[in-house]
Amino acid sequence: MKALYGAKGIYCANPRQKFTFWQMAQATDTQPAGEALLPLRDPYVAAYRWMLLARMLDDKLASLYRGGKLVGGVFLGRGQEALSVSIGVSLRKGDVFAPLIRDLAGRLAFGEPVLDGVRTYFGSPLGPMRGRDGNIHRGHPREGLLAMISHLGAMIAVVNGTLLARRMKGVEGTVGVASIGDGATSTGSFHEAINQAAVEKLPLVLVVANNQYAYSTPTSRQFACQRLIDKAIGYGVRGETVDGTDLAACLQVMGQAVARARAGEGPQMIEASLLRLCGHGEHDDASYVDPQIRASRVGRDCLRVAEEFMLALGWSNAAGLETWRGGTARQIEEAVATVQREGGPDPYQDDWAALCTRHLSEVQDRPEVREGSRV
Repeated sequence: MKALYGAKGIYCANPRQKFTFWQMAQATDTQPAGEALLPLRDPYVAAYRWMLLARMLDDKLASLYRGGKLVGGVFLGRGQEALSVSIGVSLRKGDVFAPLIRDLAGRLAFGEPVLDGVRTYFGSPLGPMRGRDGNIHRGHPREGLLAMISHLGAMIAVVNGTLLARRMKGVEGTVGVASIGDGATSTGSFHEAINQAAVEKLPLVLVVANNQYAYSTPTSRQFACQRLIDKAIGYGVRGETVDGTDLAACLQVMGQAVARARAGEGPQMIEASLLRLCGHGEHDDASYVDPQIRASRVGRDCLRVAEEFMLALGWSNAAGLETWRGGTARQIEEAVATVQREGGPDPYQDDWAALCTRHLSEVQDRPEVREGSRV
C-alpha cells in the first residue's frame, strides 16, 4: 500500500486496495487476536490517519472561523470520521461518492486534495468552486466526487442518475455511495430515491449517519420505528446497522456492503449509530443534546477509540501518535498559508456568461470543446 505521507505531502491510498476487515471475526482460540489482525494493521492505520487529518483540518477551520478569517457556515465532522473514512477507503477509482456535510474524512480518503477544502472555505479562485461558494458544496464530478446540493436526501437521486447513465453506456463494476443523516430519512427525496434504486437494482450504498439529532430535533420526534434500518425492509433493500464509533466495525460493514453492491446484489443501506460531537455548525453550541446520550456508547469519540485500539494491539505507541499529529499539523498549516497568499476572486476579471460560466464547466477542459463555446 502506498505510504500515506511523503516528502511532498499527502498521497491517496491505493484505489484498488480492498479492505477485508470482516476477516477480524475469523480469529480462533488457537490464534491470538493480535496475530490474526496483523495483516489488517496497515489499512487500519491508513484509515486512522485520514481520520486524524480530517479532525485536525476541521479544528483549524473552526479556529479560523472564530477568529473572523472565514465567513459563512463551518460544518464539522467531529465524531463521524470513522464512518466517513470507511466510505472513502472502500471505494475505488471509477466509483461515485456523494458526501454529506460532515464527510471530510471520506472526501480525503476518496482522493480530494487538502487544498480543495481550504480553498473553498477561503473563497479562493483556484479552488474547485472558483470562489463561488463558501464551504462544502465542492466536488469533481468527472472523478466521481459529486458536489453536494443538499444533505436532506437530494443527493440520493443524483447518485441514482449517475449509476443509471453508466448502465446505459455499458459501464460495469462501479458503485455509488450517498451519505445522509437521520433527518433525511423523513423526506420525500429519500422515499422516492431509495424506491427507485430498489426497483432498478442499482449498485447504491445508502449510508445513514444516525447522530441522534436532526439539527436540534431528537430522533424520538422524527420517526416511530425502532431503528432507521427498519425502513429498508419496506423497499426490499438489504440493511445493516453498525457502531459508528468503532473504526474496525465501520470498515467491515462498509466493505461488505460495497462488495455486495458491486457484485450485483442491488442497493444496500447502512445505519451507523453515533453522536455529532459538536453543534450543527460552528454557530450552534449544541446545548440541546441530552447529557445521558453524551455519556453513552454512541457518545464516544471515534478517533480516541481508534487510538486506544491501536495502542492495545501494539500497532502504534504514544510517540508514534504524536509524530503523526505533528506531521499532520504541519501539512495543514502549509495548506492554509498557501491559500492565504492566493487572495480572493476578482469579479471584474471573472469570465461570466448568462447560461453557464465557461471556466467552471468541466466539459470545457475536453479537447473536443472549441475555445469560446458555451456548454
